[in-house]
Amino acid sequence: MHIPVFTVDAFTNRPFSGNPAAVCLLENDLGEDLHQKIATEMNLSETAFIRKLKPGDDFTKSSCFGLRWFTPASEIPLCGHATLASAAVLFHVQKNTNSVLTFVTLSGELKARQVKDHIVLDLPLYTAYPQVSQNFIHDRLSKKAAVGDLSVQDVRYSPDTKNLLVRLSDTYERPVLEELKVSAQCFLSAEKTGKVKGLILTVKGDSSGKGRDFYSRYFAPWYGVLEDPVTGSAHAVLSSYWSEQLGKKEMLAFQCSRRGGELKISVRSDGRVDIAGQTAIVLRGNLTF
Repeated sequence: MHIPVFTVDAFTNRPFSGNPAAVCLLENDLGEDLHQKIATEMNLSETAFIRKLKPGDDFTKSSCFGLRWFTPASEIPLCGHATLASAAVLFHVQKNTNSVLTFVTLSGELKARQVKDHIVLDLPLYTAYPQVSQNFIHDRLSKKAAVGDLSVQDVRYSPDTKNLLVRLSDTYERPVLEELKVSAQCFLSAEKTGKVKGLILTVKGDSSGKGRDFYSRYFAPWYGVLEDPVTGSAHAVLSSYWSEQLGKKEMLAFQCSRRGGELKISVRSDGRVDIAGQTAIVLRGNLTF
């Protein structure tokens, strides 16, 4: 069997930055266990599988496809950067002729469209609800493993995504978040209830003049990803939170992992969010087995 495969760096316009995703184009049905085996083999935070929905569909001409995402450990319900990477393969490699692509996923229908040099994703917007800050971190995670001795200004929980959002004090700026040593592996023993599947650390934008409204880092060891470089799904939570906090609908965000990536955000009135990013395709080949 031969399966076309691509590695795409998402939320960046430079190779070897942003968040890499593998994208597989499936001409035929793939055995259920093979999805996970391939994702484990690729060993990136996510591998996306684009499939045709009916006979006669074409990667160049059709506008609607099935899409699934797998980490090296399991299937996940939503992945923004691998959706961005999938749209990039269809638009830029397959030269898909449609202005809008629709993906049928575990999170419903997601749309992608090209706007100049960006691809815009139409994603669900998820609310994160207030928690009793220090106690909740201690109960669900080890505070020392998560934020060390830093002060916490707010803690929210998103039941839809099972993400815990921890906002550091506004006295801190981007360098503090970047330099924070997070013991993500320790989260697995600290949180076994299944309630938390991802930890978002975030801080308000600084006064550096770069125009970023907020910064973040994201950890998901429960899915086999200690730290994800740039996370679209986490920004479906962050967009809701920071839009409320800042009173803004249009925002610029930066996820300050070691690779780093930028996201343009537009919160809509219909309970959705447009998240735009750029991509760099760095590998093209075939899986053969």
